[in-house]
Amino acid sequence: MSGDSPDFSVTRDETVHSWYVFRLLRRSLSSSSVEFERTFLESPGAVGALAIDAENNLVLVRQYRASLDGFLWEIPAGMRDVEGESGLLTAQRELEEEAGFTAEHWERLGELTSAAGITNSVVELFIARGLTKVDATPHGPEEENMTVELVQFSEAVSMVEDGRITDSKSMIAVLLGARRFPELL
Repeated sequence: MSGDSPDFSVTRDETVHSWYVFRLLRRSLSSSSVEFERTFLESPGAVGALAIDAENNLVLVRQYRASLDGFLWEIPAGMRDVEGESGLLTAQRELEEEAGFTAEHWERLGELTSAAGITNSVVELFIARGLTKVDATPHGPEEENMTVELVQFSEAVSMVEDGRITDSKSMIAVLLGARRFPELL
């Protein structure tokens, strides 16, 4: 995306704070008329897996999210926190670790920009089919206390429509999946 507009140029990046795989970045910019700064969270991005079994069930997890102090319904997903690992490999690893499934068939579904005014995080979405149940290997207290549910795909669409699924990556993946696989509705 860089270089899309000749009217804006980055003049300086300064790390305000860094932790784990994130940096709080202050970016100095100039345009044809003004110099200004923006601060945002630099992130390696994330992945999500729209995992659908042979009975047209979608794998969903219900996980505690500290930022909201509550539980959310989500598709299995995770940070791109292993340097050099492809998005597909990250999605495969996360589906197995979090939900306890492997998949025979994988297809890229698309990507989304999480919250462009706050972060540069991009989430790459994949479809996983031909599921096999394996042992999950959760990491951390949130994953150790998450539940994994198989929900009919048509019900997952209803969960987006009625507000039970509010996580943006999950909403987008379910709706893109519904468009891609109308026969599942």
